[in-house]
Amino acid sequence: MKILHVYKDYYPVLGGIENYMRILAEAHTAAGHEVTVAVCDPGFHTHVEELNGVKIIKSGRLATVSSMPLSLRHTLALAQTKADVIHVHSPYPLGEVGTWFFQRRAPIVITYHSDVVRQQGWLKLYAPLLRHVLRASDCILATSPRYIETSPWLNPLKAKCRVAPLGVDHHRFAPPRQPFDGPPTLLFVGRLRYYKGLDTLLQALTELPEVQLNVVGTGPMQSVWQTLTSTLGLEDRVHFLGEVDDADLPQAYRRAHLFVLPANARAEAFGTVLLEAMAAGLPCVSTEVGSGTSWVVQDGVTGRVVPPKAPTVMALAIRELLADPQHLAEMGRAAHARVQAEFTQERMVERVMEIYQSVV
Repeated sequence: MKILHVYKDYYPVLGGIENYMRILAEAHTAAGHEVTVAVCDPGFHTHVEELNGVKIIKSGRLATVSSMPLSLRHTLALAQTKADVIHVHSPYPLGEVGTWFFQRRAPIVITYHSDVVRQQGWLKLYAPLLRHVLRASDCILATSPRYIETSPWLNPLKAKCRVAPLGVDHHRFAPPRQPFDGPPTLLFVGRLRYYKGLDTLLQALTELPEVQLNVVGTGPMQSVWQTLTSTLGLEDRVHFLGEVDDADLPQAYRRAHLFVLPANARAEAFGTVLLEAMAAGLPCVSTEVGSGTSWVVQDGVTGRVVPPKAPTVMALAIRELLADPQHLAEMGRAAHARVQAEFTQERMVERVMEIYQSVV
């Protein structure tokens, strides 16, 4: 089968969608399929490369507007690339419209990663086209049933939607033989963006005087949140670790008792870091923002789900979990088992291939 993935960036650009594409592309190539990825180069020139058997067309871009590249060469590459199935990763207006306009001869699968949350201005202009593209696709993949229920774009088309959750390499994050025996420690992993809600967790920490927090990741909110840490008098208990190499990331999970993802907006559509933490045997505290985070984490089973922007409620949930080590360990085992059953990379790759075969 000839498979074409369409998005704006690909590895070595790092991000959740880029990583998802790479896992699928390389796994399906290894299974004997011919996989091409059509993306945009950061510069003006077009490059064609190969990585681990995957052909990568990086079309030169003219500019970038509201995080979206503008590239005539990209649409030309879409028109010229032959495929049996085209997998578009949304939100990406250039790829969505370009694929629909130039590639109607092949079935189109769209993974709908997230609603557009912030760029509401241009969304008003693009909305009619997006609705048309979604209706014209052969299948829409959502990463959780919760997102189909709550998205104003997916719910009217739920008969066309299929759930294909994300997955992680659960072997890499396997729980340690001995639980971490240091001081009560929380872990946050992710890009430091507004919707991650780290400010809520920092405020909650003021009500948890014995608890440490390790923060893995960098991003545009780093200096703001470091300043807040100082303002709240938490410098001795909050450790900003910056970027951590992939090889060292499992160890970061193993040096914690509890993982917290305090998201405050639907831009946090799924939370792959929750899967990494659960694979490592960590219970999780997440928030109810109407996305996949409150489906991945089962309240009372694999962790707790609390309201967003509610530091006191979050602090209470964290305190109750840390106060009962036996229950915490039971939740960790349940979290690990849930990943093994539902959220492995192998299962993710199989599900997507089954969908490809159904539309072809």
